[in-house]
Amino acid sequence: MSKRKKKNVKPEIEKETEYYDLKKEAVNALAEADESNSPEVSEEELKQYRSGGKINIPIPVRLLFIKFWFAGAVCYFFIWGLGLYLSDTLDTLFVTAIALGVVTDILTNNVIRFFARTEGENDGYIMVTKKGFISYVLNILYACLLLFCVYTVYTMINAGLAVASGAADKVTLGVEPILFGLLYLGFDQLFIAIKHRIVRALGKETADA
Repeated sequence: MSKRKKKNVKPEIEKETEYYDLKKEAVNALAEADESNSPEVSEEELKQYRSGGKINIPIPVRLLFIKFWFAGAVCYFFIWGLGLYLSDTLDTLFVTAIALGVVTDILTNNVIRFFARTEGENDGYIMVTKKGFISYVLNILYACLLLFCVYTVYTMINAGLAVASGAADKVTLGVEPILFGLLYLGFDQLFIAIKHRIVRALGKETADA
């Protein structure tokens, strides 16, 4: 009886051992994989995995919408939400600028990088491309600049409407997430375009020298 059991169990043990060795080899191959030993994959096959459905939204439109949406969300939660508790406008703007800088560094920029097919492909949509603690400070300072520009536009529009209507003390255009997000995105893209022009000009001068 005991010999029969050993004969019946032995093939099962061998199968389990082979299965374990196979999985072990697969794990080792995955751990040692890099650009040098990875098989080449055609662009057509990569597109099959990248496509998200029948509606193909261009990458630039996605990235611009992401930036607009996060800016509008910060306006909703901080300007609308904290506006009930912070009576001073400067305090509200200061807190909002910090929130915009942190959200840009932690969420917006990382989501933009996530959509990149290659390393650094979408850096052209990011003002502060550096990573680390310094990026927090730079993004907050940059958010202060953008928020100042947006606030100036709101002030100028309301001043013009006040002159036209004759009601100097009336605020006709209030802050809301959609227009705020569009203005924030517009100034952001303007400054990024200026940055690229300066970088290209400096690169051209260096090449000519």
